[in-house]
Amino acid sequence: MTQVNRRVLLVSRPQGAMTADNFQLVATPLEPLADGQFRVRNHWLSIDPYMRGRMNETKSYAAPQPLGEVMIGATAGEVVESRNARFSVGDKVTGVFGWQEFGTSDGTGVTKVDDTAIPLSAYLGVAGMPGVTAWYGFNEIIAPWAGQTIVVSAASGAVGSVVGQLAKLAGCRAVGIAGGAEKCRYVTQTLGFDACVDYKAGKLQEDLEAATPEGVDGCFENVGGASLDATLTRMNPFGRIALCGMIAGYDGAPQPLRQPALILAMRLTLQGFIVTEHMDIWPRALAELASLVAQKKLNYRESIMEGLERAPEALMGLLKGRNFGKQLVKLV
Repeated sequence: MTQVNRRVLLVSRPQGAMTADNFQLVATPLEPLADGQFRVRNHWLSIDPYMRGRMNETKSYAAPQPLGEVMIGATAGEVVESRNARFSVGDKVTGVFGWQEFGTSDGTGVTKVDDTAIPLSAYLGVAGMPGVTAWYGFNEIIAPWAGQTIVVSAASGAVGSVVGQLAKLAGCRAVGIAGGAEKCRYVTQTLGFDACVDYKAGKLQEDLEAATPEGVDGCFENVGGASLDATLTRMNPFGRIALCGMIAGYDGAPQPLRQPALILAMRLTLQGFIVTEHMDIWPRALAELASLVAQKKLNYRESIMEGLERAPEALMGLLKGRNFGKQLVKLV
């Protein structure tokens, strides 16, 4: 009996907010492996904010997600069949196979991982791309020294949670911005931030001022909009801003910058970055992050939905801030 592969395709581009109708779940037969290939059964799908931008047909750092093809995304899974001498059945691997149950590869872009010390799913979050994103923006752009104040938006998320913990390990004061009292408690009580501002409480500017009495030296920005505007008013001269994401505007809402004059007045450095353009730092960053996780010096949390068919729902929830920590879809 021919085995089938269930896949989620992007079939239309969103007009404003994305919907489930932009996707289609299909099942297709798996082709026999060619020499040099191996097959992976995906156990986990990574759900990340950048996916929403790739759904648009607009100029960006990467080509748009093609229509009629498997939705892009990082995966973690297990080799179940192999005709490749470098990959054996049972190997645990990460790759970019997208929203589907099986991936076929010749090894390009696939990495073997060890899930004996840390869980396989962590290689899609704290010890994967989100973790490296946090590591690069914090160490290479903000580059703080002990005693400085660092503000992190989306502080309970996959990237922000790592930034704040790295800040504390470096001797900095870490102040988070998150949505809701529960997330703020997690940020301070579990992650160890010095303070967390609940933007949903309606006093973002006032509360941020209270949490940053000596101003802000570094900002790791994941959200944009009101979060970035409020932080700009607190920046000290020669502060550094690592612009990682603008999730507040990803689903179509305009996000104008209302405090641009402060960039000049405070002589700020504001740098956007795409972590996949800095592959030279990945081995060092991943080794450090994995070690910190194994030593339980780096905490993380995951939001998990089960079933391939729920991947669109998981992305829509992520864009609305419904996730708590790293958003994943579990397949098996």
